[in-house]
Amino acid sequence: MKAPVLETERLRLRPAVPGDLEAATAMWADEGVVRFIGGKPRSRQEVWFALLRGAGLWMLKGHGYWVVTDRETGAFLGEGGFADFQRGLPAHLVPGPEAGWAFAPAAWGRGLATEAVAAMHTWLDAALPGVSSCVIEPGNTASARVAAKLGYLQTGDTMLGGVVVNTYRRGA
Repeated sequence: MKAPVLETERLRLRPAVPGDLEAATAMWADEGVVRFIGGKPRSRQEVWFALLRGAGLWMLKGHGYWVVTDRETGAFLGEGGFADFQRGLPAHLVPGPEAGWAFAPAAWGRGLATEAVAAMHTWLDAALPGVSSCVIEPGNTASARVAAKLGYLQTGDTMLGGVVVNTYRRGA
C-alpha cells in the first residue's frame, strides 16, 4: 500500500519521492526544527532513512508518513503521519498508531500544521478508527497546541532517548 494523496484548502499530503530529500534534509538540519525532536540536526543519510521508513510503514502497517507541500506551488513544507516505531515505550501511554509531524520554519505560524494534521486524522478516523497517540517533548508548546486541537489529551510522561517526553492519547 502506498500513501493516499490528501488535499486541503492550502495543502497536498502525498507520498515521499526521492526528490524530497534535499528539502527534507534542509528542514531537519534546522536547529529550530529539531529543538524539541531529538535536539540535534539530522544528517542527509538519517533523513533518507526516515523518508524510507515513512514510506515502508504503509506496506507493513497500512499507515505511514506523508510529505506536506503547498498545494499551489508544490513547495515542501514538512512531514507528518502515523507510525509504529517499536521504540519500547509503555503501550498504555502510547497505544495505537503514533502521530507525528514536523514543519519547516517557512510554514510556522500560519495554521498549516493544524490543517495538515487534521487532514491526517480525518483519513485515520475513516481508515483505521480507534485510539492514536503522540509523543511531544516538554516545551514544544506549538505541537502541544496542535495535538489539543485534534482532541489529544495528555496521559503521562516517559523517557525516550534519555529525555522526558509527554504522552498523549486520542480516541476511546
